[in-house]
Amino acid sequence: MKKHRLLVIATTALVGLTLIGCGKKSNAASSKTVKIGILQLIDQSALTEARKGFVAELAKAGYSGDRVKIDYVNAQGDQANLKTMSDRLASDKNDVNLAIATPAAQALQQADKKTPMLFTAITDPKSAGLVTNPAKPDKNATGVTDLVAVAKQIDLLHQTFPEAKTVGLMYNAGEPNSVYQIKQAKARLKQLGLRYQVRTAATTNDVQQAAESLAKSVDALYLPADNVMAAAMPTIGKVAKAQQIPVVPAASTMVQDGGTITKGINYRDLGKQTAKMAIKLLKGKTVKTLPVEKPAKVETVRNEAMLKAVKQTVKLPE
Repeated sequence: MKKHRLLVIATTALVGLTLIGCGKKSNAASSKTVKIGILQLIDQSALTEARKGFVAELAKAGYSGDRVKIDYVNAQGDQANLKTMSDRLASDKNDVNLAIATPAAQALQQADKKTPMLFTAITDPKSAGLVTNPAKPDKNATGVTDLVAVAKQIDLLHQTFPEAKTVGLMYNAGEPNSVYQIKQAKARLKQLGLRYQVRTAATTNDVQQAAESLAKSVDALYLPADNVMAAAMPTIGKVAKAQQIPVVPAASTMVQDGGTITKGINYRDLGKQTAKMAIKLLKGKTVKTLPVEKPAKVETVRNEAMLKAVKQTVKLPE
């Protein structure tokens, strides 16, 4: 009987020590510092808001302080910087990398085939070559697109400003996202029987001249979710205000920076949505098991000051 009691006590103690050991391992695993790289194309409101939302959502899930090391780099719109910074993030051997905007994602994917990559603020990842099938990511990249139906934005322009018969389209022809959206905008304008004129601008330095030339011969402007246009929105807004015409951009942040009205998304929310995918990767999911996601919410956003400056009939949506 005594031997039996001693055996039970010894076994219990051993089990207890084992559980304590497991607990220590579990706690050690949960407190491991994760490494995340972030490559942002350029300083502009939408991209910056997406990044802030991403970081905030990570912090909300406990990835802050000593639990996370974030290496954030910004290429400032320079292709050479994109290459150098992508190579650097690849050498860091991060747990996850985030690319903000299409050129950043393309550069990072080219430089790093191993680190799981997320993208955000990208309109069409398939045409950008980031995935073959958005439902089944096959190139070690997935994320959240910022595509809002262009046709619905053109419809909003037509309904809100019924006197606008000629629409100006302005974009950077070097951005695949913009080319894709402009093609859709032209098709919808044609269906509605509206005319359009086109100007392109490759850099923010080219925007003012292009905008002034276009604004004098159209009744309204439509801008895609274009990084050059977004960065130059205050300039475009001033030109449109001087000509008293509306500007319907694709992104809600572009309305805040000088646009008039749009059906768009909140880019901070887009970043948060992307962070939730990052957390799944950090907890063991693989890229190929996470389909590309669309924005969770679309909302109508308007700039009251710019609306008042429009010198034509305005019929706001209910």
